[in-house]
Amino acid sequence: MKKDLSALRESYALSVLRREDLQKDPYDQFENWFEDARNADISEPNAMTLATVDKLGQPSARIVLLKQIEKDGLIFYTNYESKKAKDIENNNQVATCFLWKEIQRQVRIEGFVEKISHKQSEAYFKSRPKASQMGAWVSEQSSIIPNREILDKRMAAFEYEYAYEKELPLPPNWGGFKIFVTAFEFWQGRPNRLHDRFRYEKQESSWVVYRLSS
Repeated sequence: MKKDLSALRESYALSVLRREDLQKDPYDQFENWFEDARNADISEPNAMTLATVDKLGQPSARIVLLKQIEKDGLIFYTNYESKKAKDIENNNQVATCFLWKEIQRQVRIEGFVEKISHKQSEAYFKSRPKASQMGAWVSEQSSIIPNREILDKRMAAFEYEYAYEKELPLPPNWGGFKIFVTAFEFWQGRPNRLHDRFRYEKQESSWVVYRLSS
């Protein structure tokens, strides 16, 4: 059935973003906006779209969860044998996007990715709920499986094996990636599609800020 979506639109008028509002360091600006999103009770404000490119140049995008904000990068965790991880192994340039529609804001991020240390991955893995630890062992992420039952059986086997253990060891194929950001773009919705957009670009050891047309 053909569906006309041309009339779907919304006017944005909650706030403004002026150059004088911006922090000098874009990581500080991002942390400020992230806290605003948390305070707005947005469900999983740390959910971000991660775009990667495979060896044939085919882009892929999926939602991952940001788990740590550091002064020089953003960290997420995944299976190192997943499609996203294989894409990153081939091309470590990525892009991410946060959409906080409730506060009419978006943040676009570009950068390159490197694995974090085994020690840091292990520390985070131990902080996860036991069931999530099991899930990391059970799922061969992105691989083809015949049915749902195979996952349920694997999970039952791990629940039995580790019934009396407080935690599981870190899987050898699971851990963190760190995005070293080369560009941040902050977007604040404004009326008439004349939005406020500012882009930070890393140039050697400093950041240069540009206002972009909406």
